[in-house]
Amino acid sequence: MSSTKRSLNFIEHIIEEDLAKDYSKSSLRFRFPPEPNGYLHIGHASSICLNFGLGLRYSAPVNLRFDDTNPTKEEQEYVDAIKRDVEWLGFEWDKECYASDYFGQLYDWAEELIKQSKAYVDSQNAEAIAQQKGTPTEPGTASPFRDRTVEENLRLFREMKEGKYKEGEHVLRAKIDMSSSNMLMRDPIMYRILHKSHHRTKNDWCIYPMYDWTHGESDYIESISHSFCTLEFAMHRELYDWFLDQVVTPENLRPKQREFARRNFSHTVVSKRRLLQLVEQGVVSGWDDPRMPTISGLRRRGYTPMSIRNFADTIGIAKRDNVVDLSLLEFTVREDLNKTADRVHAVLDPLLLEITNYPEDQEEWIEAENNPEDENAGSRKVPFSKYLYIEKEDFKEEANRKFFRLKLDSEVRLKNGYIIKAVSCDKDADGNVTKVYCTYDPDTRSGSGSEASKRKVKGTLHWVSKTHAKSVKVRLYDRLFTDPTPDAHKDKDFMEFVNPNSFEEIEAFVEPSLMDAKVEDRFQFQRIGYFVVDKDSTSEQLVFNKTVGLRDTWAKLDS
Repeated sequence: MSSTKRSLNFIEHIIEEDLAKDYSKSSLRFRFPPEPNGYLHIGHASSICLNFGLGLRYSAPVNLRFDDTNPTKEEQEYVDAIKRDVEWLGFEWDKECYASDYFGQLYDWAEELIKQSKAYVDSQNAEAIAQQKGTPTEPGTASPFRDRTVEENLRLFREMKEGKYKEGEHVLRAKIDMSSSNMLMRDPIMYRILHKSHHRTKNDWCIYPMYDWTHGESDYIESISHSFCTLEFAMHRELYDWFLDQVVTPENLRPKQREFARRNFSHTVVSKRRLLQLVEQGVVSGWDDPRMPTISGLRRRGYTPMSIRNFADTIGIAKRDNVVDLSLLEFTVREDLNKTADRVHAVLDPLLLEITNYPEDQEEWIEAENNPEDENAGSRKVPFSKYLYIEKEDFKEEANRKFFRLKLDSEVRLKNGYIIKAVSCDKDADGNVTKVYCTYDPDTRSGSGSEASKRKVKGTLHWVSKTHAKSVKVRLYDRLFTDPTPDAHKDKDFMEFVNPNSFEEIEAFVEPSLMDAKVEDRFQFQRIGYFVVDKDSTSEQLVFNKTVGLRDTWAKLDS
């Protein structure tokens, strides 16, 4: 257990209480049980961090179990993606498990329930079953097939397994209580017929168990001590326990289901169905589009595993659903990248600058610190010459006193370089500035030790030597939705809030040292933000994705 003293969250309080009564530390085992029907998103990351974090805190094993009971939606691609995400976040699972591993055992237990008259085959269609469920205030009515004999139920169930019936022709239901106040207890379906190939069992089965029947029993088979679910499963706990009652033996550990609040996030959606819609309709380029809230999308955007883990730790575990502002996630990645990302020169919207008194054929290689936050980061050489690129927004012919960048007859320092003074500029026919002419003071080079180099000016600009500049593609991303809660409007489709300006690709110029960068290398483009090398990069053309700006530009817009 961690030696760091901190207050326990309510989940940890539950575990501590159980350790004082029913469990020993050696009996603790947790699990993360995703369904492989899509890519994991930031909400799943919180659940991953919860369960694997508990494993680390209590030195307990954690299983990665795939809830693969629906072959119509699940694919091996999603299994592989989930494993990559969990590993990338820095966690290790004890056992890799699949609900499909237990299909045989689940079937045998289902037959036992039939023999005990606790389950029966219902031959009604789905609509009739739904109508007979009743309402929250009115009890359900019994199926006309509820009192079939054990022998008939066994025969029908075995014939379902053998593939003798069409989809929807029969289901197996638990026989519990059609008048229960909890509608989930009104004879829930345990098995349905699906003539679909499964990603692991192929065509071995044509009946598949439902989630409620599978989940608790899988926990029991794996000796899971605590099964943590989000709040929408709170009503399922009674059924979870009822199913366990049918199979648990006194000598074996009984799992406990407990619930915590789902985290919703501003300016995005986390429903897999919604995310799939974005992919299928081409709103995004794929599940790992850097605008997506998927873990793979965040990774491609340049987020670090530690930033996501810190985010999950910051928002914590709650008992009530709430909306978390994405600005908090952006804060955690800024905080992490500030410590780890090298600072480099890059110009995204170039304006040519000529230093008129700098020799035409001269160039220098100026020492530049890689990361002032990391004393072990070292330094590199950056080329400097007569012709430079600066950002267009960093120059104005005239400006007020609060403009501390370059303007005519004023001085600024070029980062790591010299103090320059703007003297004139060229314009095109529309009045747009196309070139700035400056002079420099050769005694003011940063780090030279001269008295002139210590002279203070209010502005400092980043720059790139035109002669040495390398052209790259830069992809600028913004929030995918303009509305903080795009999925919360009953009278509007969430697609209406897609941000039309969430993506822009531009040409930019960077210092030559970046030509050695590899995919997923992260940098701070000085005075602009954090960027990462994208997988679309080639040896001829680097592509950078903007991770996040240096400041939160959405704070004022959202207020």
